[in-house]
Amino acid sequence: MDLWGKVLEKLREVIGEGPFTAWFSGSRLLEHTGDTFYIEVRDSTVSQWIESYYMGTLRSILESLGYGNCNIILKARKTQFTPPKLTLPPHQEEEDIEKRFTFDTFVVGKSNMLAHAAAHMVAQRPGRAYNPLFIYGGVGLGKTHLILAIKNYVRENYPSLKVLYVQTEKMMNELIQAIKNGTTLAFKERYRGLDILLIDDIHFLSGKESLQEEFFHTFNELYNNKKQIVLTSDRPPKEMHALEERIRSRFEWGLVVDIQPPDFETRLAILKKKTELDNINIDDDILYYIASHVKDNIRTLEGCIFKILAYSSIHKQEIDLDTAREILRDIIKETTVEVTIERIIKCVAEEFGISEEMIKGKRRKKEIVTARQVAMYLARELINMPLKEIGINFGGKDHTTVLHAIEKIKRTMDHDIKLRKRVEKLMEKLEMHE
Repeated sequence: MDLWGKVLEKLREVIGEGPFTAWFSGSRLLEHTGDTFYIEVRDSTVSQWIESYYMGTLRSILESLGYGNCNIILKARKTQFTPPKLTLPPHQEEEDIEKRFTFDTFVVGKSNMLAHAAAHMVAQRPGRAYNPLFIYGGVGLGKTHLILAIKNYVRENYPSLKVLYVQTEKMMNELIQAIKNGTTLAFKERYRGLDILLIDDIHFLSGKESLQEEFFHTFNELYNNKKQIVLTSDRPPKEMHALEERIRSRFEWGLVVDIQPPDFETRLAILKKKTELDNINIDDDILYYIASHVKDNIRTLEGCIFKILAYSSIHKQEIDLDTAREILRDIIKETTVEVTIERIIKCVAEEFGISEEMIKGKRRKKEIVTARQVAMYLARELINMPLKEIGINFGGKDHTTVLHAIEKIKRTMDHDIKLRKRVEKLMEKLEMHE
């Protein structure tokens, strides 16, 4: 390995995969004269960032390799803009799309490091590492990527093993068809004969009694035979209130790991990985802007890239930061406002089509009660308002009534997808300036 290769290897170990990909991918040693190192980096923004945050680390690594008191000069690579060609890919089968999700294309950061390591270990040693492996986290954070990476790794390295990836809703539909067609035995044999079962969005099992019963026996069969089970969910097992206790407890038999929203450097690394894999040329200032404002959803990050690419292709022009802001104005809302109990009540009233007075009052009509309980839930979740204070804002309710309302909304969202989407919509609206 040459000198710069050794430097990069040590850098990756010291600062981590996310920051390394964000700031040092594509860098190279141009020249080494005496104690002076001329290093080429992608652009001037990257050069400024390395100067500010990583120059000391670089010097320490070079010193450890025998180059003390060295002088480092960074040179930004000059790039020429070529309007990207926007071509819609031909129809791809679901299997072909899934093959793109591998461990190599997954960007590792502090927010997902444990989940990535556990998934990789399971893929390497199915049935012998963590069983079951339960990965939970918000929408668009990489759970499906990891579970599909396990599938693809196993198929490549252990082709004799029977592995199946399935979404919970699809599994439910298969069971309904099996009951309808009198083929439940074949359904059971298919799932219980697997070596590795990967189920996405297992929280949708809540409220589906027949599927819970079938899943319970399938889980036991696979687990007792040391077959690997991997599950993903948008919440930890203990918060899946509408699920049978005997199933919920089994989820915790192995390892439960979460994926948190990525930090800035991981988000930036994800964007850079996307542009590199798809051979897209977008100014780093724009990537930094996106990474700074889209914080909770990787799919939205990638959606921003595609929208800019589409605009650039259609208008055949280079996109600068100001143009990018305009293109993404419906996705990125830069101004946030304080969430207050007054705003919560106002937004919930608008969403449910009732008056604010009705929400704060005592009427028992079902739609009004649901709206009132949602408002209480949001007050607790978004501003952590004390139960007693929430009660005061809703007509003098006592803290026991408020707690019951909050817990009821939590339980209902486990199986009522429509209500959950309404609540998520309200949370997004309240946290952004409209």
